[in-house]
Amino acid sequence: MAFGLMVASGFAGLGYQIVWTQQASLWLGHEAAAVLAVVTAFFGGLAFGALVFGGRIERSARPERWYAACELTIALWGLALALLLAPVSAWLLDLTGAQPGAAWQWTVAFAGTFFMLLPATAAMGATLPAMERVLSRLQGGGPSIAGLYAANTLGATVGVLAAAFWLVPELGLARTAALCAVLNLGCGAAVLALSGGRDRAPLRPTAALLAQPAVGTEQGRMLAVLAATGFLGIGYEVIVVRVLSQVTENTVYTFAILLAVYLVGTALGAAAYQRWRPDGKQSGSPDDPWRDRLICLLAAACLLGIGGLQAAEDIRNALQQRLGAGLGSALTVEAALALAAFALPTLVMGALFSHLCTQARAAGVGLGRSLAFNTLGAAAAPLLFGVLLVPALGPKLTLLLIVGGYLALLSVAAWRRPAAPVLAGAALTIAIWAPPLAFIEVPEGGRVVSFSEDAMAAVSVVEDADGVLRLRIDNRQQEGSSATLLADARQALLPLLLHPAPQRALFLGLGTGMTASSAAADPSIQVDAVELLPGVIEASALFAGAYAGAYAGASAGASAGASAGGVPNPRLNLLAADARRFVRSAGPSYDLIVSDNFHPARSGSGSLYTVEHFRAVRARLAPSGIFCQWLPLHQMDLGTLRSIVQSFRSVYPEGAAMLATHSLDTPVLGLVGRADGGRFELDAVRARLAVHSLPQRLADYGIVDEFALLGGFVAGPSALARFAGDVPLNTDDRPVVAYRAPRITYAPDSLPRDRLLELLGQLRIEPGEVLNARGDVGWPDRLAAYRSARDAYLAAGRDVRPSADARAMLAQVREPLLAALRLSPEFRPAYDPLLRLAKALSRSDPTGARDLLAELTQIQPARSEAGLALRELAAAGP
Repeated sequence: MAFGLMVASGFAGLGYQIVWTQQASLWLGHEAAAVLAVVTAFFGGLAFGALVFGGRIERSARPERWYAACELTIALWGLALALLLAPVSAWLLDLTGAQPGAAWQWTVAFAGTFFMLLPATAAMGATLPAMERVLSRLQGGGPSIAGLYAANTLGATVGVLAAAFWLVPELGLARTAALCAVLNLGCGAAVLALSGGRDRAPLRPTAALLAQPAVGTEQGRMLAVLAATGFLGIGYEVIVVRVLSQVTENTVYTFAILLAVYLVGTALGAAAYQRWRPDGKQSGSPDDPWRDRLICLLAAACLLGIGGLQAAEDIRNALQQRLGAGLGSALTVEAALALAAFALPTLVMGALFSHLCTQARAAGVGLGRSLAFNTLGAAAAPLLFGVLLVPALGPKLTLLLIVGGYLALLSVAAWRRPAAPVLAGAALTIAIWAPPLAFIEVPEGGRVVSFSEDAMAAVSVVEDADGVLRLRIDNRQQEGSSATLLADARQALLPLLLHPAPQRALFLGLGTGMTASSAAADPSIQVDAVELLPGVIEASALFAGAYAGAYAGASAGASAGASAGGVPNPRLNLLAADARRFVRSAGPSYDLIVSDNFHPARSGSGSLYTVEHFRAVRARLAPSGIFCQWLPLHQMDLGTLRSIVQSFRSVYPEGAAMLATHSLDTPVLGLVGRADGGRFELDAVRARLAVHSLPQRLADYGIVDEFALLGGFVAGPSALARFAGDVPLNTDDRPVVAYRAPRITYAPDSLPRDRLLELLGQLRIEPGEVLNARGDVGWPDRLAAYRSARDAYLAAGRDVRPSADARAMLAQVREPLLAALRLSPEFRPAYDPLLRLAKALSRSDPTGARDLLAELTQIQPARSEAGLALRELAAAGP
C-alpha cells in the first residue's frame, strides 16, 4: 500500500512538471528554455524542501502529519498555478521585458520559475523522507530507500507519459493539474488513515540520528558526493536531450519519451540495487569499494552513451527502414534513440543514488539531507551545462567533462586499479578523435557555410552543389532558402499592398530575412522584425548576397533588404526577442503585423497560434491595421488547421484566408484580419497598386494587377466558420495544436498538394464578404472567374511532372492551362507559362508554336505579348 502511494505521488509530481514546462514555455518563448528553467526550479525546490524540512520530519513523532501537509500544499499550489496562469505569465513577461539582455533573461527565467514553483516543489522534497518515517512505523523497521525511490520514479514515468499523450491533449493544463491535485490529496488522506488505524503512539527518531546528530568529516564527504552525482547526472540528461533534438522530431512527445526513458532507467537501477545491494559491512568507508565500482561503471556507461549519440543518425535511419512509416514506428525510433543514450547510464545512476543514500543513513545522515544535497547539485546543472558550457565547448566536450567529473569522485585506491586509467584514456581518445556531436545534413556536393549553437538551438546554413543556401534550425530545413526568395517576398508584399498607406510594420519571425527585408525596401515604411534565436539573426546576413544576385536591375538591389551589398538598411530593425513577449509588452502600434509560417509541431511554436496570442497581436494593431498569419499547410493536417482557424476567428470574426503562392508542394495559407473588422475597398487597392513606394517591380513577384492581389483570397468569414466547425480552440490552457500537429510530422497521411486541393474544395467566398467593389458592377464576377481559373489551374497541376523538354511539357499542360484561361483571361499564371513554352518551341516546331500563340491571342486579345511573339515568328519565316 505504501509503495502504491509513492507511485501515485510520483505520477502527480511529474504530471505537474509536464504542465509547468508548458506553462513556462508561454513566457520563455521556447520549450528548450522552459525545460532548463523548470528542471532547475524543480530540483532546487526539492533540495530546499528536503534541507529545510527533512531534519524536522526525521525528528518528528508524527511524520504522517508532515506527509499529509506536504501533499495538501502540493495540491493547493498546483491548483493555484493552473488558475493563475494568465496573470502570472503576464507578470513574468513584464518583468523580463520585450528585449532583455541574455543575463537578465536567464536570471528571470531561472529565478522566476524557481520562486513560482517553490511552495509545491519544496513540499515534494519533503515527501520522500516523510514517507520513509511513516513506513518505519507501519513496517516496524527501516524501509528500503531504494524501494521507495524506485516506486516514486516508476510513478513519475507513468505520469510523464500519461500527461503528454493523454491528459494535457484531452483535458488541458488546468484540469491535468487538478487531477494531479486529487492524487496528492488522496495520498495524504490515505497515509493519515493508515497511520491512525495502526498505532497512535509517537514515533521516536532513528537510533542513527540520535547517535550522530552532527555532520562529521565522512558524512560531509558523502553529502558532497551526493551533490556531485546529482549535478553530473542531470547535466548528462540536459545535454543528451539537447543533442537528440537534432536527430529526433523535437516535439512535445519527444521530450516526454526522453524523460520517461531516463526515469525508467533510474527506477530499474534503484530496484536492482534493492535486490542485489552489497553487504553494508563491505561499504561505507572512505575507500568504499562498491561506490568506486558503481562510479567506474557509470563513467563507462556514459562513454557508451556518447557512442550511442554518435551513432544516432545511423540508428534512426536503420530503424526507419525496418519499421516503416506510422506514428507508432516513429515514436519507437525516438524511444530507441533515448535508450541508446540513456539506458546504461541511468541504470547505474539509480543504483549509485540508492547506494549513497543507504550508506549515508548508516552513517547517521538522514534521507532528507541526502536528498537535499543530491537535488541541490541537480538544480545547478541546467544553468551550468545547458546555458554556459554547451555553447562554449559543444556537447561532446561537455559530456566528456561529466565523465571526468565522475572519475574525479573515485578514491585514491581506485586509481591504483586499471579501470579508472583506462576510462580516462578512453575519454581523452574520444575528445581528440571523435567527431563533434553536431548533426548537419549536407547534400552531396554541398558544404556547411556556418554553424552556431546556443542554449536553445543549433543554427546552420548549408549550401548545396547548385549554390542554394538553406537555413536549418536543429538540423531541420526551415521554410527559407535562396531558392525561395520570390515566395518569401510575396509573404510581405501581399499583406503590405492590402493596406492603403502603411507606415510601420512588425514581422514575427525572421528566417532568412527575405520577407521582412522586402517590406523594408519601401522607403516610406519602418520595419521591426522579431526573432527569438540570435543565431538566426546572424545567419540571415549570409542570405543578403543571394538576394542581391537573385534579381537583375535596380529593383533587385533594393529588394536585398537589410544588408544588401553589406550596407545595413536603416528602416529594418532586427530585434532578438520572443514574439509573444514582444507583442504583449508596451510599445508602438503597427499598421501591419505579419507572423511567419512557424512549424506548429516544433518547440514552442504552437503557442504562437493561441487565442491569447492573437488577442495580444490585435491590441498592437493601429485602428486600420492588418494582421496576416501565414500557415505552412505542407506541415500541418487539416484538423490542426481547423483549430488554428477557430482560434483566429475568435479574435478576428470577419477574417479571411488567402494563398501566398500557387505552389502545390509547399502551399502556404494566410489568415488575414483587420483591426476594424471591415472589408477591403477595391478603389483603395487599385490606388495602392498604381501609386506605391516599393522599388521592386511587382510583376517580378507575380503581382501584375488587382486580380493577382485579390484573387489569392480563398475564403471569407462564413467559409472559415463552416470549415472550423466545432473544433476546440487552441488556448494557453489547452494547447491542442502543440499536441496534434506532431502526428503529421511523424506520419504524414497525405501529400501537401492533396491537402491543398481538399481544402480548396471546402472553401469559398460569398459575394461582398471580403471586398467592397462599390460602383464596379461587373468586377465581382470577373474576380470570381479568376478564382475559378486559379482552382482549375491548381487541380491540373496535381499530376504534372516537370520536364526540360518543351514539347513534352506542353503536352501535359496545354489543354489544362488553356481551359483555365478560358474561365478567366486575366489569369496570368496560366498565360505566362504557355507564352514561354511557345517561344521555346518556336525553334523546333514553329507550326506548333504559331498555333499556340494564335490561340493565346484569341483568348486575350488585349495582351500584346502573344501577338508580338506571333508576328516575330512569322517574320522569321518557316
